Amino acid sequence: MRIHALLEYWRVDFRTVVLEMEATRPISVRSKDRIYRPVAWLSRQWLAKTTGALTVLVVLVIAAVIAGRVASEQAVAGLVDQARAGLPLAAATLAGEIEKQRLIPLTLARDPDVITLLGTYDSNSEANLDRKLKDIAEDAGSTVIYVIGADGRTLATSNFNEPDSFAGAKFPYRHYFRDAITNGVGMQYAQGAVSARPGLFLSRRVEGSAAPLGVVVVKVGLDGVEKTWRASGAVVCVTNEEGVIIATTVPGWRFSTISKLNEAEIAVASERLQVVDTLLSPAPIHRQGDLTVAQIDGKPAVLAGISQAVGPSAPGWRLMLSLYADPVITRARLEGQLTAVLAFSLMIAFGRITWRRRQLQAARRAALTQMNSELEARVEDRTDQLKRTNLALAAEMAERENAETKVQHLHDELAQANRLSILGQIAAGVAHEMNQPLAAIGVYADNAQRYFEAGRSTSAADSLGQIVALTEQIASKTEALRSFARRAPSAATVMTIDDAIDGALLLLSGRVREASVSVIRPRRDSALCVMASRIRVEQILVNLLQNALDALQGRPHPQIEVQHTASAESVHISVRDNGPGLNPAIRTTLFMPFATSKEKGLGLGLVISSEIAHELGGDLELTPFGEGACFTLTLPRAQQ
Repeated sequence: MRIHALLEYWRVDFRTVVLEMEATRPISVRSKDRIYRPVAWLSRQWLAKTTGALTVLVVLVIAAVIAGRVASEQAVAGLVDQARAGLPLAAATLAGEIEKQRLIPLTLARDPDVITLLGTYDSNSEANLDRKLKDIAEDAGSTVIYVIGADGRTLATSNFNEPDSFAGAKFPYRHYFRDAITNGVGMQYAQGAVSARPGLFLSRRVEGSAAPLGVVVVKVGLDGVEKTWRASGAVVCVTNEEGVIIATTVPGWRFSTISKLNEAEIAVASERLQVVDTLLSPAPIHRQGDLTVAQIDGKPAVLAGISQAVGPSAPGWRLMLSLYADPVITRARLEGQLTAVLAFSLMIAFGRITWRRRQLQAARRAALTQMNSELEARVEDRTDQLKRTNLALAAEMAERENAETKVQHLHDELAQANRLSILGQIAAGVAHEMNQPLAAIGVYADNAQRYFEAGRSTSAADSLGQIVALTEQIASKTEALRSFARRAPSAATVMTIDDAIDGALLLLSGRVREASVSVIRPRRDSALCVMASRIRVEQILVNLLQNALDALQGRPHPQIEVQHTASAESVHISVRDNGPGLNPAIRTTLFMPFATSKEKGLGLGLVISSEIAHELGGDLELTPFGEGACFTLTLPRAQQ
């Protein structure tokens, strides 16, 4: 309106000037038209251009705002996806540390020194056990390991020589002690009663003949886990069942709550964590839509993330992983706004140029038509290129599938070669075993002939019966060798574990006798069944038994123990020996190809056995064992 008024004022003022000129000297009608017409045309053009410019500016502002908002939402969604991708790794880091430390009280609860100290208290035993616990704590990275008597008093501790030693301290009121005495195991995250430093307490009951002797406890500080989380650049925190933050990359949030608790909830949380009520105040975290606004080190920060349960290793715990969203949202919003402004500017410029071309020269339509034709030609060329690319991609996929088929074929060939290698090692022993029954067959046949000649048919029949029994014995061993040497593994069927153990021990019976090795096998249990190929399971067991026999060469009183246990879902078969054990340097590369400690070994037996176990839906691992080595094969249990 102001611009229009200004133009009207300018036109009126110019008309006044013309009238004054006419009073001085008369002006013709034609001259007046020459003066007024350009002025009117310029006024309309200037008004149209100004209005168009303002409209374009408003459109650009609206587009920039919308594009910035869309880019911000996409950036937040991307951050949430990144957090979702990193969440399993963060949870696995915490669960791995808990599971590693959980093995310590489990092992020490069966330790003879611990049982002796709790059963018959002795000051010398306490001193020896203190040093032992200190060494274990240093090797495992535990904060402190200690043994508590049935009355709650600490009898041995790894921090016996430190100012805040637990020696003599009584902890009968601790949840981890009471849970272990009652249920056998305990787990509690709480503030230290002596050191005042928080940590995770994992406990295990020490069984006695009539009553529990005491409890073994390991305290774990989660500083290492928090350091790993902090190195990733994310904001991570873990809450317990009551919603209290117990582990976090922001130290100021520890023992704060995600939401405000009432007095009853505060009392329960305080008693569980054994901290003062004043610590259980809400953390400076506020949810705003898909984002979280928090105070970190006294500075406001906008976060985007996700949470999930930690898992069975820490029931009731939840892990929240968030990423800093401020810089990402700002950058995305700025990029979106710039992109929108640039795009609309290009569109407007293109429209302006097109309009000007159509107005100034109609002949350029032909050029535009030619440009369209060229564009269509380029599209066709690009389409042809895409077709050729698709054909090349299809050929590459076919080549990849062919390569995978070859890899699988090589894998089968390698497994077959492993079986043939095993047969080569045990063939001599089997041949030696067959010589004795073959010689006995000759003797019984000669005796039967003599009995028939002498008219003693009953004695001759007995000799022939012995020949039949020896023949069946030889046939069983040859059938075992033929079955084991088959190229194509038999189909998976419901089979008992005892059948596979029998087959493996039968193939290696000659070598076991030659080495004078005592084999302890489990009591037969027809209820332990798995869905698997017997040849494949036997191949794994033969590999494990041969490794055990190799390790026992030259050892006094060599012994191999085969045991099996089961749960509702799995069957576990363990092969143990009392050999020298495995060098710690080879443990990390144990299941890698061509890694072996044998002079003539190829390092493929365990690799192939592990792959077969995985194909059967199970696992093969080296399990902790006091003396020698112990390998455990886990297979899914068949539902009968």
